[in-house]
Amino acid sequence: MRESTLEKLRYPIGHFVMPDTISDLELKDWVAQLEALPIVLEDLVKNLSEEQLNTPYRPDGWTVRQVVHHIADSHHHSYIRFKWALTEDRPVIKAYEEKAWANLEDALFAPIQLSITHIKSIHAKLVYLLRNLSEEDLKKVYIHPDGNMEVSVKENIGKYAWHGNHHCAHIEGLIQREGWI
Repeated sequence: MRESTLEKLRYPIGHFVMPDTISDLELKDWVAQLEALPIVLEDLVKNLSEEQLNTPYRPDGWTVRQVVHHIADSHHHSYIRFKWALTEDRPVIKAYEEKAWANLEDALFAPIQLSITHIKSIHAKLVYLLRNLSEEDLKKVYIHPDGNMEVSVKENIGKYAWHGNHHCAHIEGLIQREGWI
């Protein structure tokens, strides 16, 4: 498989690019995307068979099942990161080994409804929290240990809106390529 084709399968909506300035409208749009994610994801996967759920979205990629469970794990971590940033002074967060998590028993075999339900709950709480933040709250940061990167609450909103869309595009692309519609 050509590198450009593989790159398109890995990043069907491109890499996340942080705008130089984030407008209020863009911020509201990101929060709306986070609010919509659980329904968009559930609609994508609700009619898939077990065989389809166990199909990788790309060569050497995760299965649809692993992607759904990964979104739940990742967005759970993100929710905690938001809380840390909002309640502590520049906390250093704990990273996790997402590839290892995706190969644990629950990610490989558990019913996806467990993660769909979790995503619905965590996003309901997250959106409620995000819609009530002050401008000062949005400027608060956490430190990511990979590269000692400072990440603002505002930036993290954009990253996770992109992250959900990114993984939904993986699943949607597979469904289209395989003609499962």
